[in-house]
Amino acid sequence: MNPAALDFSILGPALCAGLLVLATHVPMGRQVLARGIVFIDLAIAQIAALGVIAAGVLGWEPQGPAVQVAAVGAALLGAMLLTFTEKRWPEVQEALIGALFVLAACAGILLLANNPHGGEHLRNLLVGQILWVNYGQLLPVALLTAVILPLWFGLGERLGRAGFYMMFAVAVTASVQLVGVYLVFASLIIPALAGRFHPARRQLAVGYGVGVLGYVLGLALSAVFDLPSGAVVVWALATVALTAAAMAKRK
Repeated sequence: MNPAALDFSILGPALCAGLLVLATHVPMGRQVLARGIVFIDLAIAQIAALGVIAAGVLGWEPQGPAVQVAAVGAALLGAMLLTFTEKRWPEVQEALIGALFVLAACAGILLLANNPHGGEHLRNLLVGQILWVNYGQLLPVALLTAVILPLWFGLGERLGRAGFYMMFAVAVTASVQLVGVYLVFASLIIPALAGRFHPARRQLAVGYGVGVLGYVLGLALSAVFDLPSGAVVVWALATVALTAAAMAKRK
């Protein structure tokens, strides 16, 4: 236990990364729950990660523009495929999303099979390295968030099926490279679930509150106890969400 580890120069960028992820994922999570396609985030995030892995196998510079194009391109292709499958086979859409996630995950494992650092690279994509985020990485994500949120809240249902999937794919691609696949999924689903136990007019606010408190608590605990930040934040989000849900039932 080391309280001196609460260094804002390290935790500040990580917290800002979490807030940017929550900004888009909390409202999108409510839509995902309403559509009954809970695992879409995992699938799209895994496809974006597959794009990053493929770019690395090709020898492209990490964090370079080509890698970003590969990640976004892969996620958009996945979104286009899911748009088609929802229209063609809506009754099995959730199963198809799960199958796509497994296929993308296995493809990533196969691409990294002969890479001596493949295991570490795969772990970083899944669990994330949120404490290593810097403010320079946050600027393009902040600009993207400033574009996505007005479109999301302004257009609403007018986005349509294709618009929803495409915007979702872009947001997830940016988030997964900041915080990893697991934390992206947790940020999408857990705050939205907590909000479902409250009146409709308060659900969005509750979701944001759960998300912010979960990130603050998780990052602080991970720093003090020297534990993996992504995993601790996921558990902190779940703990705060359960508390919020319990408080709603008492009212």
